[in-house]
Amino acid sequence: MDKNKLPVFFLRLGIAFAFFYAATSSFLNPEAWFGFFPEFIRTLLPGNLMLNFFSVGEIFLGLWLFSNHKIFYAAILSAFIMVGIIAFNLNAMYIVFRDITIFFACVALALMTRGN
Repeated sequence: MDKNKLPVFFLRLGIAFAFFYAATSSFLNPEAWFGFFPEFIRTLLPGNLMLNFFSVGEIFLGLWLFSNHKIFYAAILSAFIMVGIIAFNLNAMYIVFRDITIFFACVALALMTRGN
């Protein structure tokens, strides 16, 4: 049995949970999440449309992680999303510090699944 199988499963589960939670919470309480988008993105689409698009994308990414199909690419995409969230919200480090942890989990997942 592959010794990385169980750790990869738990990384996939944990990262997917983070995306599912954020997406679900943003639909239930968009005011709490809209402010994490940089101003130039908030002006691109009216109302919460950008937040809704992003949240749907997070759900698809979570499902992709659950699918166990080409996980390396899902992990890389997840890492890039986390970098974007971190970079545009450094002023909220009291919240974003958790995203740094998720970023490193994404990197670990990518390294463990490269070539698969």
